[in-house]
Amino acid sequence: MPQPTPITAGAQRTAIWDTLERAKLCRFPLPPHGHCPNFVGAKEAAQHLLAHPQVLGLHTLIVGPERALLSLRKLALAGGKVLYVPHQKKEGWYWRLTDPLGAKLSQMPEVGEPKLHPEGAQAAVLACVAADRAGGRLGKGYGWGARGLHLGLPEYTLAHAVMLSDHLPCPADSQVSLIGTPREVIEVRL
Repeated sequence: MPQPTPITAGAQRTAIWDTLERAKLCRFPLPPHGHCPNFVGAKEAAQHLLAHPQVLGLHTLIVGPERALLSLRKLALAGGKVLYVPHQKKEGWYWRLTDPLGAKLSQMPEVGEPKLHPEGAQAAVLACVAADRAGGRLGKGYGWGARGLHLGLPEYTLAHAVMLSDHLPCPADSQVSLIGTPREVIEVRL
């Protein structure tokens, strides 16, 4: 009996992007293709993740620069957390942020402090294109967090239900222990 053809990471990303676009579940930037989608419900997913007991007491996070994480950056900074966001023009550098105005990429040079190391970071929030209930995270395929950060920190993500599956049909880019969704937080045992 022939084996089914495996689905590539690129094909999985395209399927998720197409589904989100057809269902009108994305916000700017559009189309979602080539991005970690800014899905409808990202703010609620961020609220759930930040309220989770494993995240609530943390004071310093690394958070991705993607638009899908804008609400999370706003809420975290407004709640007094320190954020490190990857610098868009200096690879390996971060913006250290404490001012809620710094949630927007355009404001980071005004209110952020460039740092080479994310000092005191306790966890990282990476955007995704797809995730599974076993903690597999699939990013957009390139960029600062494409293959996870490998900093020895817990990694988390946000996802719409359409972006979730029981098991990714391709290898994951990284493993996360929490997935914030518009309705709940999925806890993964790693």
